[in-house]
Amino acid sequence: MLSLNALMLLLSMPGGTEWILIVVAILILFGGRKIPEFMRGIGRGIREFNDAKSNVKKEIEEGMNEKENKTSSTTSSPTH
Repeated sequence: MLSLNALMLLLSMPGGTEWILIVVAILILFGGRKIPEFMRGIGRGIREFNDAKSNVKKEIEEGMNEKENKTSSTTSSPTH
């Protein structure tokens, strides 16, 4: 069983030297010319994800408003 300290080490964010090693590894793998294309692709992906998320949220809110309007109109209509 892992101790609390070992668990914290596994889950902690990388420090300064780890980030430098990560950047160097990315430069070696992708090269200096491919990194802007890579970042643009990541930006497009994030933008598409946020657009899809806002569209789903808007559709859910519209559906909830429709349901509220239908229930309020059926309860407020007089019965003969």
